[in-house]
Amino acid sequence: MTNYTRISIYIDLIFCLIILPLLIMLVPVEKWIIHHTYFMLTLIIYIYLLYFTYRKVNIPGLIMQRKFRIVVLLMAVLLFITWAISQIPIPKDDFINSPRDWGIRQHIRSLSVWFFFLVVTGFSLAIELMFELFKQILSKQEIEAEKNKAELSLYKAQINPHFLFNTLNALYGLVLTKSDKTESAFIQFSDILKYMYTQTTLDTIPICNEIEYIRQYVDLQSLRLNRHTHIDFHTETDDEQAQIPPMILITFVENAFKYGTSSDIDCTIYIHIAVKNGVLHFATENTIMKEKKENTPAIGIENCRKRLELLYPDRFSLTTVQEGKQFKTQLTIQLQ
Repeated sequence: MTNYTRISIYIDLIFCLIILPLLIMLVPVEKWIIHHTYFMLTLIIYIYLLYFTYRKVNIPGLIMQRKFRIVVLLMAVLLFITWAISQIPIPKDDFINSPRDWGIRQHIRSLSVWFFFLVVTGFSLAIELMFELFKQILSKQEIEAEKNKAELSLYKAQINPHFLFNTLNALYGLVLTKSDKTESAFIQFSDILKYMYTQTTLDTIPICNEIEYIRQYVDLQSLRLNRHTHIDFHTETDDEQAQIPPMILITFVENAFKYGTSSDIDCTIYIHIAVKNGVLHFATENTIMKEKKENTPAIGIENCRKRLELLYPDRFSLTTVQEGKQFKTQLTIQLQ
C-alpha cells in the first residue's frame, strides 16, 4: 500500500467516522429520527454517498483534463437530488400547531440539507484538490528524476570514450617507442577496462575501489613517463567504504597527465584524495607543460561538474584555477 493510498484511507475514515457524525449532531437528530425517520435515513445515506461520489469522480482532476461537460452534468444531477431531498414534505401527522410552524420547520429542514451538501462538497473538493496537487508534484519529481538519470547516463557514456581515447594514445606512444614497458602497460590497461565495465554501471562504489582504480591509472601513465615527471600521489581516509559515484575523479587526474607531463623538463603532478568525517577532499596540481588549444571545450571537466550538480546539489565545491604556470583543482563533496 502506497503512502498516497494510506493517507487517503485515513482521511476517509476521519471524515466518515468523526466529522460527519459531529455535523449530524448539529441538527435535532432525536426528534427527526422519531418523527421523520424516512427523511433522516435518506439524508444520512445521501451525504455519505455524496462524499464518496466526489472522492471517486475527482472533480479537480476532471477540470485539469478539461472535461467540463462531465463536471457540469455531475453537479447538475447532484444539485437536483439535493433539491429533491430538501423538498421532502413533513408528514401531516406531525405535531404542528399551524401552517406557519409547518413552513418554518420545512424551511429549517431544507436549509439543513443544503448545509450538509455545501459542507461535504467543500471538504471533498478541498481534499481532492490537495491530492491532485500532490500527484502533480510527485509526477513532476518523477519526471525530473528520470531526466536526471538519463543525463547522468549520458555523462557517464561520454566520460568512458574520453578516457579510452587518452589512454590509448598513451599506449600508442609506448608501442611506437618499442618500450619494454608495453606489455605491463597493456596488462594494467586490461585491469582498468575490467573496472570500467563492472563498477561504472553502479550508482555508487566504495572510495577504496575508486582510489585503487586511480592508482592503477597513475601506474599505467608512469610506464610511459621518464625521470623528468615526478608523481606525488597521496591518499588518506577514515572510512574506506564511503560511497562515491564511479569515475567522478579520474577526469581531473587525466587532465593533469595530459597537460602536466614533459619528457625533457622536470615537472611534478600532485594528486591528493582524503575522506574525513563524511567529506571527500580531492586536489590536483600540475605545471602546465602543454597549452590547451583555443576554443577547445573541456568536455571531461564540464561533464563532471554537471554530474556533481545532479548528484550533490548544494553539497559540493569545485574550483579550477590557473596561477601562472600552475593549474590547480580543488573538489570537496559532502558525502553524508
